[in-house]
Amino acid sequence: MKQLKVIVLGGGQRGQIYTNVMATLPEQFSVVGVAEPGEANREYIRQKHNIPAENCVTSWEQLLNRPRFADVAIISTQDKMHYAPAMKALELGYDLLLEKPVAPTAQECMDIWQQAQRYGRKVMVCHVLRYTSFYSKVKELLASGVIGDVMNITHTEGVGNLHQSHSFVRGNWGNEGRSACMLLAKSCHDLDLLQWLMNDDCDHVHSFGSLRYFRSENAPEGAPERCIQGCPHADTCYYNAVKLYLEDQKNLWFRGAATGMVEPSDEDVRHALENTQYGKCVYKCDNDVVDHQVVNLEFAKGGTVSFTMSAFNKGGRKSNIMGTRGEMFLDFEGDEIKIFHFDTRQFEIIHTRTGAVSGHGGGDDGIVRALYDYLTGVKTADEVSEIGISCRNHLLVFAAEQARHEKSVVDTKTFQQSFVR
Repeated sequence: MKQLKVIVLGGGQRGQIYTNVMATLPEQFSVVGVAEPGEANREYIRQKHNIPAENCVTSWEQLLNRPRFADVAIISTQDKMHYAPAMKALELGYDLLLEKPVAPTAQECMDIWQQAQRYGRKVMVCHVLRYTSFYSKVKELLASGVIGDVMNITHTEGVGNLHQSHSFVRGNWGNEGRSACMLLAKSCHDLDLLQWLMNDDCDHVHSFGSLRYFRSENAPEGAPERCIQGCPHADTCYYNAVKLYLEDQKNLWFRGAATGMVEPSDEDVRHALENTQYGKCVYKCDNDVVDHQVVNLEFAKGGTVSFTMSAFNKGGRKSNIMGTRGEMFLDFEGDEIKIFHFDTRQFEIIHTRTGAVSGHGGGDDGIVRALYDYLTGVKTADEVSEIGISCRNHLLVFAAEQARHEKSVVDTKTFQQSFVR
């Protein structure tokens, strides 16, 4: 069995997740280098994989200014920092595992795709939902014709009110200038998934949405700039940062993200609440991304999709897939596929999980295993989320944003052609 050598560019949460999975597959992967500015995250990966000190650096340039010394580069930097290391790594001859979104602009997405073609490299994009047992089963069922020809899908991504406040108001993805539009940062997963399930090309897109609630005018009277300064509404506010980050000792995701540390102390968290946006009143941040959006898509064979992304819910993905022989109700977090058969007028219920799974319903583990199969020739490009189909599905996001701003319907084929160099 061939062992693939890996470098990781961006050793934060996502970089750690993928390399942690690789650590459980030592015959298939060896992580030999890390570029990460945060000392705690960099040291975590160094120790986890016993990486030589000279291969543990603070910037991606320090690794990519050398001749290629591994097979695969994981690009898991911040969204706006994907483009330059991806282009350079491909030029050097690395295959890529590229975190989504591919890049924050349509032109940069197309450039990376064309760069992969130019140098004959393989690139998988981290649309991890495809690699869950749940959506793999849904894809298999649809291909079997159990509900006939798919006519339309309604799909909801419930971001969750606390997730929205953490990641898309206070966090790294709250401001489009620092990151990307909400639909790209959060829901390129979903548009990729929907195109994959429809198994058809999308011809037309339109969209509506706005930032309606997490705005300064909705701050309660007397609320200070920072929750830790003593807010008169602390006991009743859902978004009290002191409760969410400092008092909740079990929420390692929130505490780690706020501090940039793997195992932060209360003092570290308190410092973050006093000095970073994670401690600000959720109505007084510099966020500008939407908190709700709808996207409608028309496909070449006449099928349609209605997609809703919203912050105002507990969180979770649910779908209703309607076909000519039946319909399917999907609850991803609840691991339930419920099929109504027209012929028997009966429901069939299917569960896919048999025990504990890794993040994203097992998708984080699944994509690493699929990466090995793709790079060693076991799987073809058609069987994975390779760069070509991913970029075409990313362009649906950019087309939807154009439609939202212009209040228009966008022809996706014409839109894509405008970015071909």
